Amino acid sequence: MSGSPPTPAGPLPGRPESYWMDTTPATSYAPLAEDIEVDVAVVGGGIAGLSTAWEAARRGRTVAVLEADRVAAGVTGYTTAKLSSLHSLVYEQLRSTRGPEAARLYARSQQEAVERVAAISTEIGVDCRLERAPAYTYTVLPERRDELRAEAAAAAEAGLPAEYTEATGLPFDVAGAVRVADQAQFHPREYLLALAEDLRARGGVVHERTRVTGLEEGAPCRVTAESGHTVTAKAVVVATHYPVFDRALLFARLSANRELVVAAPLAAGRDPRGMYITQDEGKRSVRTAPYGDGGRLLIVTGEGFTPGTGDAAAGFRALDAWMRERFDVGGTVYRWAAQDNSVTDGVPMVGPFHPGARNTYVATGFGGWGMSGGVMAGTLLAGLIDGEKSPWSDLYDPRRLLSTVREAPALLGQQAEVAKHFVGDRLKSSHVDSVDEIPAGSGAVVRVEGSRCAVHRDEDGALHAVSARCTHLGCLVAFNEAETTWECPCHGSRFATDGSVLQGPATRPLERRELPGS
Repeated sequence: MSGSPPTPAGPLPGRPESYWMDTTPATSYAPLAEDIEVDVAVVGGGIAGLSTAWEAARRGRTVAVLEADRVAAGVTGYTTAKLSSLHSLVYEQLRSTRGPEAARLYARSQQEAVERVAAISTEIGVDCRLERAPAYTYTVLPERRDELRAEAAAAAEAGLPAEYTEATGLPFDVAGAVRVADQAQFHPREYLLALAEDLRARGGVVHERTRVTGLEEGAPCRVTAESGHTVTAKAVVVATHYPVFDRALLFARLSANRELVVAAPLAAGRDPRGMYITQDEGKRSVRTAPYGDGGRLLIVTGEGFTPGTGDAAAGFRALDAWMRERFDVGGTVYRWAAQDNSVTDGVPMVGPFHPGARNTYVATGFGGWGMSGGVMAGTLLAGLIDGEKSPWSDLYDPRRLLSTVREAPALLGQQAEVAKHFVGDRLKSSHVDSVDEIPAGSGAVVRVEGSRCAVHRDEDGALHAVSARCTHLGCLVAFNEAETTWECPCHGSRFATDGSVLQGPATRPLERRELPGS
């Protein structure tokens, strides 16, 4: 998304909104307005944060959830919401790098999370449109059949009901697939909004529009909000998707990826009846959801890119064209984008925040599988807070050392990419020479009086200028034309055109800039 502002190529498909957000009511929990004291403070109101808070409250703990924006309206509100223990091609990798027992623990923990959502849905009485369906990892390339056979064998050895097959419900031929039966898909916001209300019924509190900017570890811990109010807690969980505190240096092991989503109505009789994913063609993920009067909504994900790079508008068009070539759908009704972080060794980091952590915990790096991963994190962390170690605590422990050594090449590659943006973007000439070159509705980085400014021209022609330096670690942002946002290619922070933070790890807005003559 760097370079000269792209030339518009017609309207993008669908309405720019998530189906999950569009079909659930807005929330309005009050911001933190006074200093409070609880047993557990959870920073972040997505699936990992709310699951942890609910599990802790169920154990009798007093809990406060602190969310910078609205609960279940960040990454969780823009997911594809597959609940599955089949995570693309993870099991053969785990078996070869960390051994068969690690693969078994991963499979068991993720499958238990699938069942946990089903059990909680029944317990709290929320429908959340939960449906059982098989999950498939497939390929259309004959030369990858052996890879899929190996994955099916590894997943079966890990304890999943996995099998290799060449038959699916897709309306096109595949060369081979791994199939795991009895997985699930659901409406994540319906589930989480009900979970938040049940949390409150159990004595927990939820504070929205409460951005946490400070953390003091100890016994007790103290978190400070942007407003200056504090929460004193015996334990603190940082579940902000990308950790908003860098003291653990977890950012060195995380890479951010943004994926595009399009959705269109599909006749019920043409439903592929399953959840599908492939790494072919730059990754494609397919599922359906109930839609309208007996119909289905086909949801297709792919065209991933590092925030601040690529061309999201072209990606939306390519993804929509792929969907239409393969499925008999109606007009595209939604488009949105999902963002997630991956750990260099492929396993989420859930547990004590860092080697010297005192009553602080973290959940991050779900690698696109945050639904089962977030629920798993909730049960694991609630147990750790109570002094109970799960069988898979060591597998997910952020302090793990052996796998860190094994992941060294990937880690170095990730840091080289960050360094390329941190240094290389500064050596480039300005993206455009003058603000006069920026068309309405677009944005670009411009050198103004010796400093780089991120300048957006709105549809009415008015200019809005902010610093081009991300407030996280100082990388230069780039403009996402399709979503009208500034994005950092180093660690995935995202900002509105007025500089306000949309997505961390940044916690401070981009500074406003005055343009000459304005």
